[in-house]
Parts: sequence; C-alpha cells; structure tokens
Amino acid sequence: MILYNTLTRKKEEFKTHEEGKVRMYTCGPTVYHFAHIGNLRSYIMEDILEKYLAYTGYDVDRVMNITDVGHLSSDADTGEDKMLKGAKREKKTVMEIAKFYTDAFFADCEKLNIKVPDTVVPATSCIPEFIEMVQGLIDKGYAYLAGGNVYFDTSKLKEYYVFNDHDAEDLEVGVREGVEEDTNKRNKIDFVLWFTKSKFEDQELKWDSPWGVGYPGWHIECSAISLKHQGEYLDLHCGGIDNAFPHHTNEIAQSEAYIGHEWCPHWFHILHLNTNSGKMSKSKGEFLTVSLLEEKGYDPLVYRFFCLQSHYRKSLVFSWDSLDNAAQAYEKLLKKIAALDENDGELDEAVFNEYKAKFNEVMGNDLNTSLGVTALYDVLKAKTNGKTKLALLADYDRVLSLNLIEAAKKRKAPKEEVAADTDANDPRILDLIAQRAAAKKERNFAEADRIRDMLAAEGIILVDTPQGTTYKKA
Repeated sequence: MILYNTLTRKKEEFKTHEEGKVRMYTCGPTVYHFAHIGNLRSYIMEDILEKYLAYTGYDVDRVMNITDVGHLSSDADTGEDKMLKGAKREKKTVMEIAKFYTDAFFADCEKLNIKVPDTVVPATSCIPEFIEMVQGLIDKGYAYLAGGNVYFDTSKLKEYYVFNDHDAEDLEVGVREGVEEDTNKRNKIDFVLWFTKSKFEDQELKWDSPWGVGYPGWHIECSAISLKHQGEYLDLHCGGIDNAFPHHTNEIAQSEAYIGHEWCPHWFHILHLNTNSGKMSKSKGEFLTVSLLEEKGYDPLVYRFFCLQSHYRKSLVFSWDSLDNAAQAYEKLLKKIAALDENDGELDEAVFNEYKAKFNEVMGNDLNTSLGVTALYDVLKAKTNGKTKLALLADYDRVLSLNLIEAAKKRKAPKEEVAADTDANDPRILDLIAQRAAAKKERNFAEADRIRDMLAAEGIILVDTPQGTTYKKA
C-alpha cells in the first residue's frame, strides 16, 4: 500500500515492524461534549484505513484513548481542563460527564458504521503508567520540575518541529498573541508532563505523585497508553491535522526520549471539515452533530458517503446543499443496486478478481475513497451478471461500510426509473454544475473540486467549454 506520510511529507510504501501485523494508534475524543461532524470525519477516515488494511490481509491491532482528564482549553498549557469545564457547564461530576459523552461518542460511531477499536483506554485508568513515564524522562535528563509542575525540556532534542516547515518562533506554545507566557519554563517551547496542586486548585481529579498531588498533561497520555498496549514500536499513528502540532509533535518528543529510538515511522493526518465561514469547531458555535442530522431527516450514512466522496488530505466544505446532493446520490445508488437480481447467473470469478484488483489499485494508492466510490459505479456498468455485481459490491462494502446490500433490499426501483438516470438533462446534475460554477466564481475551489469529484464518482464527467459546462457519462 502507498500512503502519504506526514512525517516525511511524501507518499511512500507502507511498511510494518512485524510482517503482516499493524500496530495502529488513533487519538480518541476528549469526552466533555458531543462530537461534531468535523471530529467524526477523522474517525470515518481512520475506520476506512483500518478496514482496508484488514481487507488486504493485515492483522490490525488498533488502540484508542479516551481523554477524560488533562486536555486543557488551550494548547499552550493554559486555561481549565476541558472535562472540568464540561462538568461546570452541566453541574455534574467529571466522571459523570465522561461516561455520558463516551457513550454518546460510541453511539454516533455505531450510526456511522465506525468500528470500535480493539482496545479503548480511558486516560484515568493509566495514572501509574503516566507517573512512571514522567519519572523516566526526569531520570534520563529530558524533564525538570519547576513551579510545582514537571516540564519536558525541548532543548535536549536535535529536532523538535518534525511536522512543520515553519520557523520555530512561529510555533512557540505559550508566546502567541493573547497567551500569557509560563515563566516556569526553561524554554518557551517546553510543555507540561504533570501538573500539581500549585496550579489548578479546583481540579476535581487529582492523584498522588512524587512531585505532589496533581494530574497528567494531555500529551503524555497517548504516549504512555500506546507504549503500554503496543510496545516500543508503533507502525501507524492517526489523527486530525490539528493534532500534528503540538500534540503529536510532543508525543514523538517524549516517546523517543523515553525509549531511546524511533517510535512511529508513519503518521496519517486527516484535513479539516470546514463550513463556508471556516473550520468547524465547538468554540465557534458551529456545532453540527449526528443527532442534528437525524433530526433534519438525514441517514447518518449519507454523511459517511459525503465524506468518502473527497480525499482525506483535502479540506472538505460542508453545506446543507452538499449534504442534500450526497443524499440524492446515495439514494440513486441504492436503487440501482436494488434493481440487480441475485439469481441472475453464477459468480464469474474472472470478472470478480479483475474488478477487485481495480478497487485495490485505487484504495491502495493513498486511500483514495473518491475513486473507491467510483469503483461502485464501475461495477454497476460492468458487462457481467447480477450475482457477480452484487458479490463485488458486498466485497467493496467491507471497506466502505455504506450498508449497500442491506439498504438496497429495502428499495425496489422500477427498471425504467433506474434507466432515467441516463437522461442528458438530469435536473440534479445541472443544478450541481450551476453550484460548481458559483463556487468557482467565489474562488471556493475546494467546493468546486468536491462537486466535480462527487459527479466523477457517479460516472459523470464534466466538460468545461467557453460556452459553459456540459456533462457526459463515463
């Protein structure tokens, strides 16, 4: 498999430390509120990656943490713990908040066909491991105690900014505008490994440690959990692009300082889901959840289908119009599948293997889910019988997880309705062409590309001419 590596900034052959086995770690949610659909885009793409690796024969061991302590409201080691913030908001204990929103997160995952990782670890269950790792970093000379807190000393590293091409001063945590500098730090870019009672007196969750009563920093949690459950050699670490700095940068720094060798050679980051006004986030109030989609009448799998129509390394622009278009395309796809007859012929193994190889070719090239969706339409157009087509669609759906066969059984479209999709003046396609033209005029090229890719996935090729855009069937 060829996969883009954020660490090396290039596509490269994916290799593992142990042949046939993938140790995969994904950053889990901070369970102080519902996950918004921007968060869930990352988990959808990680799910696709895990399922595709298993599809190709790997034994995948996936670990994910649940952050129920330690994640501050600022990446600069300032502000209150997000869990405490949630508890104050709802007048509950931190652990009540953690339980409620952990359950809510996995309920959303189930609706989106996201597989629960093999091992899910709440941070609060690993306090002894965090303390052991922090003490080990102190003993090795990579950490120091100051002002009641334990800090990682970044000056001990040959390289710290492993994911970025920016100047160091542009990325310093704790010195950006509006952020008060922590004067306890020896270096402005050092980060906290353990907080003590000297800093957050009202922190609900605190534990005894060699440095006083306190609680772990956010970054130490993922490193210690992975080392505990997956050993010193991790193959693949995943997360949203916003975690690359400082969270994943700090994970690499502390993990490799602790174990004394390279920790994880391959990093997989998913770009943001944006709205027309910018990045989706809870703090900006653009709080779109799976439950809200359901309230508005959308099947959660329509949102999964929407995400699959764009590459994980492209920012994806969300709008209700875009989701409507995905819903219509998903419904038409299901109706075409419903028109197939499972008793039509016998399985043609030559055709099955040919088309499976084509699916592997596109998915194995940096997890191109857009072309993976196109492969569904290619099967529908293939010159073979219904039984073979249904077998291929079911096979692809082991990875795409769109419930294609099961959902199609609930729909039986007349053959003339399916045939009508080939009309050269399909109103839906003409409307999408108009939306793409408007997006290009507004210089919203990400949305224009998304519409083009979505139509291409359906076998619709756009033809741009000086007189306007037309389309044809691939």
